[in-house]
Amino acid sequence: MPAVIPTGYRLRVGSGLERALLVQFMQRTYQEIELVDSYGHLAQTVEQYFSRETPLWWVDCLTTLGLAHPSATSAARSHRAVACLWMGTAIDQVYGDQHAHIFLLYVLPEHRRQGIGRALMHQAEVWARARGDRQIGLQVFESNQAALNLYQGLGFQTKSLWMVKPLT
Repeated sequence: MPAVIPTGYRLRVGSGLERALLVQFMQRTYQEIELVDSYGHLAQTVEQYFSRETPLWWVDCLTTLGLAHPSATSAARSHRAVACLWMGTAIDQVYGDQHAHIFLLYVLPEHRRQGIGRALMHQAEVWARARGDRQIGLQVFESNQAALNLYQGLGFQTKSLWMVKPLT
């Protein structure tokens, strides 16, 4: 069953032509969590990992799309995106099983708490189940309490911790 997108929004499949927009959404994510001077590595990440095997979905806000103007170009429409989901594949390091991995889930702050994130997580499950995956993995910043609440409410559990030690 496809994801149920809240009224006033629509889900669409992204394309390879939207790499720059994907990088912008990644930058917004990191700007909210950590103050970093440069985000050039995000463009490298997209360049390295974005492919047909790593699907991308966008959620557009219908009220800002100008749907009464069918002459709008796809590029103009893409800039009306208010949320995205970028999926990929990972390997379970304990069992060696391939599974779905969420590279990015982001909803613009002014469109949060509308059910968009939950709908995108449902889309992630649909995609993963269609591939025969038995689990979905993701990484979340421990300071991102809203995301932690969403993921825990959807049944995600902490399986491991990613720890870092700054070498200054």
